[in-house]
Amino acid sequence: MHNIVLFGGSSHPDLAEKIASRLGLPLGRVTLSKFSNKETNVEIRESVREQDVYIIQSGCGHVNDNFMELLIMISACKIASAAKVTAVIPCFPYARQPDAPFKKDGTPLSRLPRSAFRGYSSDTPYGSASVTPNLEIKDPLDKMEDASSNYAVIRSVGGYKQWIARSGTLIANLLMCAGADHIMTMDLHDPQFQGFFDIPVDNLFGQPLMIKCIKQTIPNWEDAVIVSPDAGGAKRATAIAERLRMEFALIHKERRSQNKPHKTDLILVGDVKDKICILIDDIADTSFTITKAAKILHENGAQKIYAIITHAILSGDAIQRIQESNIDQIFVSDSVPQNEHLAQCSKVCVFNVAPLFAEAIRRTHNGESVSALFEVMD
Repeated sequence: MHNIVLFGGSSHPDLAEKIASRLGLPLGRVTLSKFSNKETNVEIRESVREQDVYIIQSGCGHVNDNFMELLIMISACKIASAAKVTAVIPCFPYARQPDAPFKKDGTPLSRLPRSAFRGYSSDTPYGSASVTPNLEIKDPLDKMEDASSNYAVIRSVGGYKQWIARSGTLIANLLMCAGADHIMTMDLHDPQFQGFFDIPVDNLFGQPLMIKCIKQTIPNWEDAVIVSPDAGGAKRATAIAERLRMEFALIHKERRSQNKPHKTDLILVGDVKDKICILIDDIADTSFTITKAAKILHENGAQKIYAIITHAILSGDAIQRIQESNIDQIFVSDSVPQNEHLAQCSKVCVFNVAPLFAEAIRRTHNGESVSALFEVMD
């Protein structure tokens, strides 16, 4: 290929090398370092004038540092007269924001702490809100539900709601302002994130890689059951189940008690007794969702439990939680580095996303359609 330059950022150099090798191209020369005050320093040591530049930087590790590094690299290439700059971001940062407040250990709160109500007055005008920063837990009932790191917005209509900043448009604007002409990512947690951009965004599907993983690594997969660990991932899981003509099951939350409206039970919909189960999800961070789902499957008689995850961030105690769970084996992509996870947990296996991104880059650079990438990769 001509008139193309690939750069790899600091977040995932192994993946950048694999993509470059797959394309038969060397990685462009760039020096990435920190000044003594921890500011990011980028030195482009390759001519990019009138070249199509692809910068490979995943949203993992020190996310904020890596994202700032990406912005500076994009800007440096545009200033150096690059014809087009594409940000290749396998795991997109800030695309997933919590829908509910969380405890310090990462588990979701079942209700808003009473301390969030402090300062509320019934005389608050309609439509206005009082913000209570740095909440302190004063009620002993709230000691297990500390939300002191968040802000609460207290409204006079419709009850009380915790306010959480949504950074989607900001992240999109920063990338466009830096000079990105095109974004390439995979399995966005919320597909509507694409709408925040005024430039093309290719959201590649991880489903073909998952299907390939199932066929090549799971014995007797034809008789297995595809399981979604929550209602939000049902569409993704059913697409795989339909493609492979497999049975499907779903785990969802159900409120059963009128006296305790905040109490929920996990309900399994489908038959998994004496069957192999394959849990499908796009992101595993604290791994609470996936391990709780595995426990439900085990309690309902599942014979063997596998899990396939696109973006296995696995922060905090996630690895220990998986090691102690009912999951027999978990397959994760290398959209984020997995070397430490492999060393810590014998249940983790990795499948490669470099072929998918390499082919997407090749097709994009040559002006070809990327629709074939939604089929099973060879």
